Amino acid sequence: MPALIEAFLDPASSTYSYVVYEADGGHCAIVDPVLDYDGAAGRTATTQADKIIAFVRAHTLQVQWLLETHAHADHLSAAPYLRGQLGGKIAIGESIRKVQDVFKALFNLEPSFRVDGSQFDHLFAPDESFMIGNLKATALHVPGHTPADMAYLIDGDVILVGDTMFMPDVGSARCDFPGGNAHQLFASIRKLLAFPASVKLYVCHDYPPADRSAHCQTTVGEQRKNNIHVHDGIDEAAFVEMRTRRDAGLGMPTLLLPAIQVNVRAGNLPPAEGNGVTYLKIPVNQL
Repeated sequence: MPALIEAFLDPASSTYSYVVYEADGGHCAIVDPVLDYDGAAGRTATTQADKIIAFVRAHTLQVQWLLETHAHADHLSAAPYLRGQLGGKIAIGESIRKVQDVFKALFNLEPSFRVDGSQFDHLFAPDESFMIGNLKATALHVPGHTPADMAYLIDGDVILVGDTMFMPDVGSARCDFPGGNAHQLFASIRKLLAFPASVKLYVCHDYPPADRSAHCQTTVGEQRKNNIHVHDGIDEAAFVEMRTRRDAGLGMPTLLLPAIQVNVRAGNLPPAEGNGVTYLKIPVNQL
């Protein structure tokens, strides 16, 4: 029985979260869940996550995994909230340790913050196999956007690609965050596009042009033919030149500073200080 995929779009960050399952009453995985965050007020909310909870309960699903494709820079993760409500293990690629090491220094995080990935319930090795109920899944290491990016292959015919590439008319992810590398991203994308043309690809974001609405699903064949950055015939040198030039003109994501501080902690907020209040830091003139 093929995997069923339910998509949830957060319009504030243009992020797609997913519930992956085989059938009602079975196990599921939740991928890249969003915690609402009002940066001006410093307040969190669970509106988006509660939509996922409602779907999971309506379909009597048992949450087995809360999968992160990487430490996102555009939204805070709702994984701990969902784990508290529904259960499941929070998982990410083992290279998250590299990301933690970089950002512990940048934010001067508390000495007790560990850069060993222990904040997560499970760290995937490259090409590690796991199960979502009866669905066979594989964790694919696809660095480039960040060192720790993962894509998740489900039952051989679906891949949740995270922030490697977007819809064909949008292109590919930026590579100018700490540890990003355009050469690696090109290799990662070509790794994904080596799968059969019929394999379905689900993106983490869509930034559609004015003439269409947001979409989340494409195929390997469509990407190889039409992706404006990495279609067949584009070589590594041309891609790296394009990506480097485009990245130089991009501004930082609005929620980069709060999101990274939370997401390297598996979605948990920093520990409260002596007055009982949790704070997020803003490093001045560092990015």
